[in-house]
Amino acid sequence: MLSRILGLVAVAVGGSLLAKQMQKSGGKGSQSSVSIDVDLPVRTVYDQFTQFEQFPQFMESVHEVRQLDDKRLHWKADVFGKVIEWDAEITEQIPDKKIAWRSTSGTPNGGKVSFEALSDARTRVSLELHYEPQDALETMGDMAGAVRMQARANLQRFKDLLEKRGSETGAWRGTIAKEGSAAPMH
Repeated sequence: MLSRILGLVAVAVGGSLLAKQMQKSGGKGSQSSVSIDVDLPVRTVYDQFTQFEQFPQFMESVHEVRQLDDKRLHWKADVFGKVIEWDAEITEQIPDKKIAWRSTSGTPNGGKVSFEALSDARTRVSLELHYEPQDALETMGDMAGAVRMQARANLQRFKDLLEKRGSETGAWRGTIAKEGSAAPMH
């Protein structure tokens, strides 16, 4: 009987915390920011990050990324134990500076990754993610910091993989202008 009461209390507390978190976010979802310094030049780091189809090599829960064209990607990944798929579009891309994206189907998400040359041989990679949890499990995982921890671990694996290799495996140097602005000159 005591264990049943404790179980009900745990559910009530969990539900209360979940409700507070959902009120606090205003239904706007989760936002996470992480950064890491990579001991390689900004061009090398940026060029490797444009190899989207290689993301499963360092993104633990990503099964596949297919680049459909210059702006569109198809993703397949595990999210809190569920395999999901979605399409995303690159909304802005500036070589050696930034890549921004947003989902066009599936779970609403988006973000940007920025590249900052700290020296000729060191680059800061800063990742900002926006994600809308789709159910209570995803919301509780987000509240526990799961998205941020996963993002940090993925960036660490990216750093380790690239520093070990020492060079990029390819490059896409295209520029995609943010909607409503002219493409920057390079």
